[in-house]
Amino acid sequence: MSQMIARLVEYNTKFISISRDFYTFALMNLFEDIALFDEGKKQFKDFELPGAHLQLWEQFFTKAESDRYFITLRDGTPWQQRVRKMYDKIVPDPRLTAFYGGANGNEWTADLLTIKATIEAESRVCFDRVLLNYYRDGNDSVAWHSDTLPADGKHHPIASVTFGETRVFKVRHKSQKNAPTLDIPLTHGSFLLMGETMQEHYEHHIPKTTRSVAGRINLTFRISEPAKQIYFAGQTEPTHSPII
Repeated sequence: MSQMIARLVEYNTKFISISRDFYTFALMNLFEDIALFDEGKKQFKDFELPGAHLQLWEQFFTKAESDRYFITLRDGTPWQQRVRKMYDKIVPDPRLTAFYGGANGNEWTADLLTIKATIEAESRVCFDRVLLNYYRDGNDSVAWHSDTLPADGKHHPIASVTFGETRVFKVRHKSQKNAPTLDIPLTHGSFLLMGETMQEHYEHHIPKTTRSVAGRINLTFRISEPAKQIYFAGQTEPTHSPII
């Protein structure tokens, strides 16, 4: 009898340990890449592109911060389905968006101001607008493009922050067609800084994926560009956007 009890205790101890490990694993994998989080260790990479600055900080925000920001932004943002004119058609963007800052944007939230201040301290660039993109699943994407020239006639740095599922950020040179395409996985809590000449020489793209992926929220902090025309669902006339 004592041996049986000892075996039951040993079995239950192992079961509890396995259950605890599984629970921890499940929490760590809220998004696919979170198991790779090594708390407190930011990883910096300078891609040293010809003619442009492109720098990446992985784990720039902690896992706890990133988890909280994703949930707060996903559930608390007034998302809209933006549409745009392509040739003679009005087509919906394959993602949801929201603008903050400026005369036409939503009012800044405390979380957005905190994120803004954090990246400004690292980049030493002051931003006054932010565009939020919500890629709900693998069907959401953004086509190859470079940001248009702002109203003041010059490009500015753009800061990109990711919360949620990892998606590949592709970069290619505009004129050097034989140059290799750069694939950058933008992970949960990462911060990508594009220098002011990136838009002149390079274009970027978030492709669709057939993988089953969770949502991703991307925040692009910018300096004002009031001249861009955009359309929202139900509109027949364009709205001037504070940012692109």
